[in-house]
Amino acid sequence: MTASSPAAALEPFLADPGAAAVLCDLDGTLAPIVDRPDRARVPGRVRVALARIAGRYALAAVVSGRRAEDARAIVGLEELTYVGNHGFELLLPRAPAPRPAPALGPRASAAADFAARLERSGLERSGLRLEDKGAIVALHWRGAVDERGAEAAAERIAAAAAAAGLVVHRGRKVLELRPAASVDKGTAIEALVEGGGASVALYAGDDRTDLDGFAALDRLVASGRLRTALRVGVASAEGPPEIAERADLTVASPAELVPLLVALAG
Repeated sequence: MTASSPAAALEPFLADPGAAAVLCDLDGTLAPIVDRPDRARVPGRVRVALARIAGRYALAAVVSGRRAEDARAIVGLEELTYVGNHGFELLLPRAPAPRPAPALGPRASAAADFAARLERSGLERSGLRLEDKGAIVALHWRGAVDERGAEAAAERIAAAAAAAGLVVHRGRKVLELRPAASVDKGTAIEALVEGGGASVALYAGDDRTDLDGFAALDRLVASGRLRTALRVGVASAEGPPEIAERADLTVASPAELVPLLVALAG
């Protein structure tokens, strides 16, 4: 760990867990990155720590690019709040189903409608895997025989999607097509933290969309809605350098994040 003393950084959270929020990204943060998204797993120690955090803190949430129900299935805990599709879905503790972000409105199917017009055989030949995530469609090329060629094909699709009015987001060997709406991980985190009544909050993430989460904490502190915020960056060779640059505390892998979660769990 670098950039700050972990013990000092966690002190405001351990001093009053009932007034603190703990929010984490899933893939690359709580769960190691794997070749196929359906093979992702949260280590047992992380699951145990998260269960204890959920019982102690004002808010405990997983903020993921996956569907909220898929994130819950991977983590295996119903007592957490799950933000899915980068803020487009909210699944409350023990709720039977997620609810969509109100900002979507009639644009909820825009990405799926665009993807339905793509030639599936062409996707397969280029090595791209299409993931239907409801409001968001993702193109993956991790593990393709020719990853550079698959990425180039994804970029051509992205250009066409942008011309059709969709918003393109790039991650770690994945490209996402989203409806044009003012929704991201940051807006979801702001709403959750404000609604949860926390005065201190932590967000841990590893990828470009997690920078929106860091920015949300910045806004909450600047406006006085939070007294203290802790941005935890999980650095990697594939992730953007801004994660480490903007983090208050940096770890080198999901495995290095585990002791921090265990400490929060008490």
